[in-house]
Amino acid sequence: MKFPQFSMLPFLMVVVMLSLSGTTLSHPHWDFLHCLSLRLANYSTISKVIYVQNNPSYLSVLNASIHNTRFSTPATPKPFAIITPLKTSHVRSTLYCSKKHGFQLRIRSGGHDVEGLSYVSEVPFVILDLLNFRAIKVDTKNEVAWVQSGATLGELYYAIAAKTNTLAFPAGMCHTVGAGGHFSGGGYGTLFRKYGLAADNIIDARMIDVNGRILDRKSMGEDVFWAIRGGGGNTFGIVLAWKLKLVPVPAVVTVFTVNKNLEQNATKIFHRWQYIAHKLPDDLFMNVWITKVNSSQVGTKTVQATFRGMLLGGVDELITLIQDKFPELGLAEENCNEMSWIESVLYFGGLPLQSVDILLDKNALPTLSLKAKSDYVKEPIPESGIEGLMSMFLEEEADNAVAMIPAFGGKMDEIPENELPYPHRAGNLFEATYIVQWTKEQNAESGKYISWSRRLYSYMTPYVSKSPREAYVNYRDLDLGINNINDYTSYEQASIWGFKYFKNNFKRLVQVKTKVDPMNFFRNEQSIPPLLSPWKKKGN
Repeated sequence: MKFPQFSMLPFLMVVVMLSLSGTTLSHPHWDFLHCLSLRLANYSTISKVIYVQNNPSYLSVLNASIHNTRFSTPATPKPFAIITPLKTSHVRSTLYCSKKHGFQLRIRSGGHDVEGLSYVSEVPFVILDLLNFRAIKVDTKNEVAWVQSGATLGELYYAIAAKTNTLAFPAGMCHTVGAGGHFSGGGYGTLFRKYGLAADNIIDARMIDVNGRILDRKSMGEDVFWAIRGGGGNTFGIVLAWKLKLVPVPAVVTVFTVNKNLEQNATKIFHRWQYIAHKLPDDLFMNVWITKVNSSQVGTKTVQATFRGMLLGGVDELITLIQDKFPELGLAEENCNEMSWIESVLYFGGLPLQSVDILLDKNALPTLSLKAKSDYVKEPIPESGIEGLMSMFLEEEADNAVAMIPAFGGKMDEIPENELPYPHRAGNLFEATYIVQWTKEQNAESGKYISWSRRLYSYMTPYVSKSPREAYVNYRDLDLGINNINDYTSYEQASIWGFKYFKNNFKRLVQVKTKVDPMNFFRNEQSIPPLLSPWKKKGN
């Protein structure tokens, strides 16, 4: 299908547009802007959609969605232009002009990309920022919702709660995460033991493929629909919107937090938790956060295991269940709070419970620099292994580090690992994400923090999954291997990281990619490559 042709914008208007944006006709990439301006064909629209580097608003638009300040330094490669489409035709035009004029296209929905792949590239690139694609339509009668990719999870939850307090959607706990990126990698949160991943509950989508065609589930076919629900973003096309199956929740849920430090037997309690949490009823979500905290002795530090959870039910039921199955935790009524599901979103997001309106605030949480790595654990870690893990959190670099450990089991045990690209289902006790953070002012010392995360990852090797050592694609980790961004990437080369994220599903993802994007236009450092790229450089 060819792109539609638009009437020619007078050449003088192009010159004026480029001049106002700080770009002249001598700029080597002005032809991309010329191409795009001809297709937008409206000066007022152009000024709201195209931001080039000398535009006064360029940096504010670029940085507005960057949640990892590791990638907002002066040395970080910047896009030639940021395109913020207002409608579908703008997206198609950006795709067309990027292909025609040799720009790599990075697609950003929320900016929580931990390796910055949606807004950083080492080759000439433009950002397609879906920040204006954030419409949400909730249909409580049919228990479904349509959400555009640029909407945040907080906006989605807010829209659902505005209509009903007995429906929800099983996605992540951080309200500023963009729906598009989250869903494309799988996505889990407090409801995943009951209902599976976010991607498990997507029933349709609206996508633009590499040829500019607008496709839904039926027209894209089941292979592509399978691939976009967990196969990673910026790989198969531009997903504009997702149709979600909403899930029932009770009017009242119960949340709890219990803190145990090293002096309160945190190691032994966490060791016991490993044997119990994945076997508990699927109405109960539990996770553990490991962090460094102040000790009761002034001037000293200790390590704390924070046990948090949510039961889809009342407090009496929760206490009875935990006292029976996990008495070592010592859960008491004062550790618990009954609330609505939407209030639990605030609770787990670290937000004040006063008003759900804060879910609409993308700046409610501080932004830091960070490095993330992930693992899956299939056998309980011995106490000696946990002791070593805890001791690493006493090191200087771990002042702002956390290990986030959600228990698996429940619905996740019932879904076959090839149902979607996300394969980490039955047989996993829990997933562990290690995040080390530092301030923007400490970016000059980022190496020591990244080195600490790699040492922690190395330490965990004996205790985690093997052959392959699995990882979660929504916590991208370029340490696992990267594609050749401006050259051919072989199946064997991509397999190094591909099997860690997708196990044997990687093979099917490559087949889908070969079919729908054989020229590998949609690509990044860890996108799915086609089996053979026709654009492979001669002589290589």
